[in-house]
Amino acid sequence: MRCILKEGSLNREILRLSLPSILANITVPVVGMVDTSLAGHLSSPGGGSAVFISGISVGAMLLNLLYWNFFFLRTGTGGLTAQAYGRGDMRGAAAIFVRGTGLALVFSLFIWLLRKPLSSMGMLLVSAGPEVCDLALRYFGLRIWAVPATVCLMVFRGWFVGMQDSVSSMWTDLIINVVNVASSVLLTFGLAGWEGIGFDGIAAGTLVAQYSGLLYAVLVCRIKYRDVFGSLRAEDVRSLLRGEGLRPFLRMNGNLMGRSLCFTAIYMGYTIIASAFGDVLLACSSIMMQLLMVFSYFTDGFAYAGEAMSGRFIGAGDEAMLRRTVRLVFCWSMSIAVLFVGVYAAAGMPLVRLLTSDPDVVDTCRRFLPWLLVMPPIGCAAFTWDGIYLGATASRSLFQSMALALTGFFAFWFGFKYLAGAPAAGDVLLHMLLAAYFVHLAARTVWLTLRYRKEVLVRK
Repeated sequence: MRCILKEGSLNREILRLSLPSILANITVPVVGMVDTSLAGHLSSPGGGSAVFISGISVGAMLLNLLYWNFFFLRTGTGGLTAQAYGRGDMRGAAAIFVRGTGLALVFSLFIWLLRKPLSSMGMLLVSAGPEVCDLALRYFGLRIWAVPATVCLMVFRGWFVGMQDSVSSMWTDLIINVVNVASSVLLTFGLAGWEGIGFDGIAAGTLVAQYSGLLYAVLVCRIKYRDVFGSLRAEDVRSLLRGEGLRPFLRMNGNLMGRSLCFTAIYMGYTIIASAFGDVLLACSSIMMQLLMVFSYFTDGFAYAGEAMSGRFIGAGDEAMLRRTVRLVFCWSMSIAVLFVGVYAAAGMPLVRLLTSDPDVVDTCRRFLPWLLVMPPIGCAAFTWDGIYLGATASRSLFQSMALALTGFFAFWFGFKYLAGAPAAGDVLLHMLLAAYFVHLAARTVWLTLRYRKEVLVRK
């Protein structure tokens, strides 16, 4: 199936796939900001909110330590499904979904059974105070009950993207995020005379939202893709249950799982290192990361379009359209980067004040705002290349890029610590930690740029 799209039509196709993803992604940082804002407006016995913000930051780190290790279910499913779609192989696309959800349920059971020892091990890595640790474990203990929905939704999202259906993925995320915001606010602060359940309501709201999204995604597959799943034969299902074809699937996803482990180590390392800076700087580092990620949720929309379309054209054997897709996706994502430099310059402090009313945290964040201007130009290419490589199922290079990024992150941080010698001031430490984060982004960009011709174009 060779595509005869002209460049104008290709731009429209990119926008058709990316805009729904961007719309859904806009609500993702809103959810994170609402959670942080809810915590930022709670009062501890000491009078400040930094302990609550820090508790959520550490608790979310523990959950990400688990969930990010299985993100390969989303990335592997998306690329494989897009290539099956490009070949016109709906039966194969359905088989990929069934295999992915089966693995997701197995991994969910594994996480749930080991939740207590895993959370205890994670807390050993954190140098936060006892009150922060207690709040983090409370947050983790409630959120972990959403593990089947969270892990299975990774497969649903990847499959929708691979099927060139960003609208279903958009509505899944919108439902999750809107329900998350509404239920978290209601459960935290209550309504009509009911006082709510305080800090625990933030995690409980997320729990309700995850299962709401899973229910919607199941209904979409049941109604919209009835014919696709109807193409599966009984022998296909039996072979999947016996594990036939699982080894190549796991071999390809092994690199993606390694990539997820590196990704987890970087973000876990960021939180663990920051947890030793004290409650105010830890809260500041959490807010800075929230704001840095706002940009990524916009450019990820074009990365998802690149994933869907590169996989589609590779499956169809159309190198010319693959090259055009890569070029145009980068043009769109770079435009978003330029826009966000202006957004961060104009609205940095108002965004900080949305997240916390604690004057100490606000004043501390003010000193780190210039880092927001660095995020768009450095992060844009890294995020966009990720989408292209995922569509090409070039998993080896993705793993290599993250291994290099992991090395760069910790080499920069520990190199600074060694060269600094005497203990540095708190502000200097956080500046260097943020610099280490950007070193990891630059390493990903350089490696994936150099490997593009050998790892993506050859897959036609």
